[in-house]
Amino acid sequence: MIEFEGVTLAYAAQPVLRDVTFGVPEGELLLVVGPTGSGKSSLLRCLDAGLARDPDQASARLAGRVLVDGVDLHAADPDGPRPLVGLVPQDPAGALGAGTVESVIAAGVRARDADAHAGQRQVEETLDLLGIADLRSRPVADLSGGQQQRVAIAVALVAGPRVLVLDEPTSALDPVAAEDVLAILHRLVHDVGTTVVVAEHRLERVVHHADAVLLVESGRVRGPLDPAAAMADSPLRPPVVELGLRLGWHRLALSVREARRSARTLRSTLDLSAAAPAPHTGAATRAVAGSALRAATGAATTGAATTASSTPSARTTTAATPAPLVDARRLSVVRDTVIALRTVDLRVEPGEVVALMGRNGSGKSTLLATLDRSLSPTSGRMVATEPAALAPQDPEDLLADATVSKQLAAHDTAQGLASGTTRAVLDRLAPGLDGLRGHRTADLSEGQRMSVALSLVLARGTALLLLDEPTRGLDYAAKDRLTTILAERAAAGCAVVVATHDVELAAEVATRVVLLAEGEVIADGPARQVLADSPAFAPQVAKVMHPLPFLRVTDVLAAVEAHASR
Repeated sequence: MIEFEGVTLAYAAQPVLRDVTFGVPEGELLLVVGPTGSGKSSLLRCLDAGLARDPDQASARLAGRVLVDGVDLHAADPDGPRPLVGLVPQDPAGALGAGTVESVIAAGVRARDADAHAGQRQVEETLDLLGIADLRSRPVADLSGGQQQRVAIAVALVAGPRVLVLDEPTSALDPVAAEDVLAILHRLVHDVGTTVVVAEHRLERVVHHADAVLLVESGRVRGPLDPAAAMADSPLRPPVVELGLRLGWHRLALSVREARRSARTLRSTLDLSAAAPAPHTGAATRAVAGSALRAATGAATTGAATTASSTPSARTTTAATPAPLVDARRLSVVRDTVIALRTVDLRVEPGEVVALMGRNGSGKSTLLATLDRSLSPTSGRMVATEPAALAPQDPEDLLADATVSKQLAAHDTAQGLASGTTRAVLDRLAPGLDGLRGHRTADLSEGQRMSVALSLVLARGTALLLLDEPTRGLDYAAKDRLTTILAERAAAGCAVVVATHDVELAAEVATRVVLLAEGEVIADGPARQVLADSPAFAPQVAKVMHPLPFLRVTDVLAAVEAHASR
């Protein structure tokens, strides 16, 4: 169905893909895997028949051939009566336009001479296929992230393409919404025969759905490969694969179900009480270099332990408990008649890393904006003893139309920082960007832009850090570097509040998890307890090892080592 023949793609004479050759049969789900900035999105753009005619891609030069169903996509007018490829971009909301769900989908219908009903059948069938018929009259702008993603898929499908291409389709979705979208893709492949190509960093969500995997690195492509073989050879691996490799499983598991079968003996071997790890305090107990940071770590751990054993309303400041950096009481926010927050209590102390979690639209971003004072509460009280720095969901909100180097230097000047301060943070967070500092941020990948935006916020050195979905577009290595930086900041007495759908990030770094639903706090407690007890927000290792209280691969390895030494 898809054939790449010696494809090279360059922007402004700089190659981003080199001599790519592979084929994909009809009715398969192909997963594209690679580090941030490796060329994954560029590979997907090659399946855009309008690439050469897109003014935003004016400098693009493609050599070689891209065939879909035997048709050269980049020949003159290859689509004929219907497009061969449907594209769903990273930011579906920005591409959907205004209107109701039905009108937006209907706009994508291709007219057919014998169709007296102007494509209404295609619209109805697409609404049913995506499970969004009940949303038909809703304005697209009022939908949740998961609903908008399904509408974007519907818009791409309604014209009847043979291939569906999606770039990071679950990066902005909560775990439940992400599973809904992936179930739809699975159905399209298995029941409809659509060929689906997906680029995704959160491999734990999608790899078990894949029929084959392409590995992309520095513009070179390997594959398609068997998913298990690809994961064994890839530097980017989901926790369930990492667990299997570290434990020496003969057959690598790609799903939680497979891994639970492989771990059956291990779970029965480890004694529950002996294997139970110390209370999870995330970032505050990570090893950090330097005696000052080690001393700060001890103090932060004490604070985190006090928080874990208290409820938000019962906490009081004592000699053993530092004064909170944030103390919010009964915060409520009403936006356009919608209650976005409802009587929220939140107290955050130095050394804590608090993960705000919940479905799309649960109020996480609204709470961060209120803590940042960029949004005033309708009622309630919020006291912050230190200024905050907020990294919003969309990195474009912080970035200017300039080169990376100019933005870093301008940020140092604007914030009164020593020259090179922001650059040093970026070099640590994204060392691969060193050679791209002369590029405009618009020419970078989504993950690279996110890294630049995060470096602007982290460089300020504020005692209160507010991060909204900071891992969108980041690969596992970049997330690990971010986790280490946040751990060090917490150990030095900083407080971090991070709104995230990334359960693996929360498992690695959070000392505490606050779950929101419909603007209300429905859980607030130690990360290990809240995450392990949640069927929706538990990380992969917690699901594999349940009922043992483990969240991370390192937890399991430590328990195995302790058991072996007895």
